[in-house]
Amino acid sequence: MTMSKFMAFAGTIAALSTLSFAWSISGVVQNKVGQPLADVKISSFNYAGVEATTSETGAFSIVHNGDAIPVLKFVRPTIQFSHNVITVSNVKAQTITISVMDALGKVAYSKTQHYVNGTVSYDLNKTAAMGAKFLRINIDGNRNTYQLGSTVKLMKDGDPMPTIVFVKEGYKNQTYTMKAEVETDVKIKMEEGSNDPASSSSSKIEEKSSSSKKDEVSSSSAKIEPIIDCSGKTAKPGKQNMSVTVDGKKRTFIMNVPSAYKGDKPVPLFVDYHPVMGNGEGQYKDTKYRALTEPEGVISLYPDGTKSADSRKMGPGWNVGPCCSDDDDVKFSREMIKAVEEIACIDTKRVYAAGFSMGGGMSNHVACFMSDIYAAVAPAAMDLNTTNSAKCNPDRPISVIMFRGTSDNVCRYQGGDSGYGDGLNFLGAEKNFKFWAQKNGCTGSPAKNSDGCQEYSNCKDGTKVVLCTKQGGGHEQGDGKIGWPFLKQFTLP
Repeated sequence: MTMSKFMAFAGTIAALSTLSFAWSISGVVQNKVGQPLADVKISSFNYAGVEATTSETGAFSIVHNGDAIPVLKFVRPTIQFSHNVITVSNVKAQTITISVMDALGKVAYSKTQHYVNGTVSYDLNKTAAMGAKFLRINIDGNRNTYQLGSTVKLMKDGDPMPTIVFVKEGYKNQTYTMKAEVETDVKIKMEEGSNDPASSSSSKIEEKSSSSKKDEVSSSSAKIEPIIDCSGKTAKPGKQNMSVTVDGKKRTFIMNVPSAYKGDKPVPLFVDYHPVMGNGEGQYKDTKYRALTEPEGVISLYPDGTKSADSRKMGPGWNVGPCCSDDDDVKFSREMIKAVEEIACIDTKRVYAAGFSMGGGMSNHVACFMSDIYAAVAPAAMDLNTTNSAKCNPDRPISVIMFRGTSDNVCRYQGGDSGYGDGLNFLGAEKNFKFWAQKNGCTGSPAKNSDGCQEYSNCKDGTKVVLCTKQGGGHEQGDGKIGWPFLKQFTLP
């Protein structure tokens, strides 16, 4: 790399407002004969908050700035380079490491500094600067890699590439998975047709009799501290990759042990399921819950889904009925939680599940089939489907809080066929709400609670069922500021 190109890198990287995976895409949406399609709604399966609409010429443009933090609330790191010196400003970190690598990935320069509050500088020698191909910055375990060349790109470290969804009335839904962080002049073709065949969407949900169930046990919203021996537990603060073997297959997940965890008393466990086409690492970065659970010492898990052998079905995902994995994800979840309980001091009566998109579908799913493990769940941007809801028969009433947007183009608020040929036919937000109210034996009508959400509060064993609807909201992660206070008030009986 020439010095002039390296200097050009400085100006480009300084323009990146945050150290996280950013991407952009622009292009045009047309029908099969090449005519532009206006008013096509655009969103994403695996990135929350992506919303756009094509213009009269069919053009669209989306710029995703990663996990950018509003500058009015927090100060963001910026990077500059001058005369072989890299300067990272506005940093508040316990540990920061910078590494410069050549084209083969060999580290030409690396330095670590601790307890940085403000600005830190790194003086590269001439050899490191001239041979630089990659720049890697690690701030308190949040690693980001930049590829240097004629242009500078923030590379993805564990983040899935975006899958973009195109929806228009009278046309079949279309999806497109990006292959690079920046794509321009992308042409999307949409075919005329219907996504909501009424004949396949009219199947009824059968209620199974509860007369053959186990004797009902009581549930309580009171916080009862169980007697748990924390001696011999080896878990230490930090983020680590873990695995369990299920049905002869290695299944992976991230365990995040916050610094507030001391190992001297049992803490809650929080499981967060990722969207389809995603992974645990992506959900670890995107979730709205981690900032709230970490200060309380809560250990959180971010499992990885798997792909279906049927290439027509998207993945990695979760086995929530006819889609989108061939593996037993309920069994995987049980084994994962069991493995963590062996090494960390977990309050087994305070285990919770949440998830976004298909991860929201999975957190609905485990409420049906893991009510003996999860005390409460918080699905976002997806409901139960007619296949798994017909089999849903939880062992006990379980509290559920749902987050849905009325303008969600991926999982429509009103429900029905997904439109993506995956066999998923959703109940819809309102029916999902009433479904759980019925399962939990709720009586009366729902009322608006202090968060502005609809709530059934008169339910069996002190459980609650809540639907938080965002008017005009799209395909979005759940609101942790509402979800976490709701979840943690419940314990297993």
